[in-house]
Amino acid sequence: MSLMSCFELGLFDQLRTTPGLTAAELGERAGVKPDAVEQLLFLMVKEGFVAQDTDGGGYRLEALAEVAEKDLGRARAYMNLIKVTALRQLFYLTESARTGTVVGLKELYGAEGTLYDAVADHQDLNDSWLTLMNTVTANIDPWFFSQVDIPEGARVLDLAGNTGLGAIHTYRHKASDGLTVTTFDLPEKESEALANFKAAGLAEHLSFIGGNVFESIPTGYDIVLIKHFLDMFDHDDVAKILTGVHQSLNPGGQVHILVPVYPEDITDTDNYNVDFFPAFFIGCTMGQGGPQKLSVYQQWLEEAGFKVTKAITKDASEIPPDVIPVQAILCATKVA
Repeated sequence: MSLMSCFELGLFDQLRTTPGLTAAELGERAGVKPDAVEQLLFLMVKEGFVAQDTDGGGYRLEALAEVAEKDLGRARAYMNLIKVTALRQLFYLTESARTGTVVGLKELYGAEGTLYDAVADHQDLNDSWLTLMNTVTANIDPWFFSQVDIPEGARVLDLAGNTGLGAIHTYRHKASDGLTVTTFDLPEKESEALANFKAAGLAEHLSFIGGNVFESIPTGYDIVLIKHFLDMFDHDDVAKILTGVHQSLNPGGQVHILVPVYPEDITDTDNYNVDFFPAFFIGCTMGQGGPQKLSVYQQWLEEAGFKVTKAITKDASEIPPDVIPVQAILCATKVA
């Protein structure tokens, strides 16, 4: 929060444009007491984000001076998500674990259900969550589509595809004669999805079906995509989803899954999923769920009647250090 506050007060922006400003000068520009500015910057100096002149005078950016604006924006999106959707709600983490519900959302917003229900009625939650999700999707989709096979002219279902961004990316990455992509999600997302399809100039190739994955999944598809979704649920619900997907696919059809995973060695310090997701899903979003190890997802696919044909994890060295999720791809074929 100290780091986030320095961003929100504009202290780093001021130092980027005018290096050497003192706490008093920064405070005057930000409308903050110099004493508070100095207190906030102590940690920034300790961590090497900011440097201070040896005489205790002006400040200048140190490590932050080398960070590109694009990278800084992505890191701030994660920080904002943690601030808006996590820090307050996690006060109630213990109660959420006990009840299997997101107690913080009810206490702070009067919202029943999950974060994904609450974003429809609370703009601050929606802006924080959706901004990051769209960024994550845009960054990971090129890798995802480079690793999966979508035959020419296939009928593709993007399961829980929200407002259509995934369907748009699918068509743009895998366009072919006769290819169609259908977004399947809750009915209230239809109008925004159709507007997005039209804005992208792809309305004739993309469509939307409203429904609930736990009630009925449309049938007759060659490919089903499941992205950023399975990790939201515990085993029993994942089993229901995968069974429904098996029924929705044509014989020999394939499911392609993109999901964050825990390392097989849970003590791996290069993987931050364990640091973040357990508390985030139980206390902030669903009251249940969280990623699994890649081997666990393979087992669950086999239990649902699939033969796994590919299971790969994104190379951690290719992931920017500010990005939390380590993603994996699982491809599986429907077994009769």
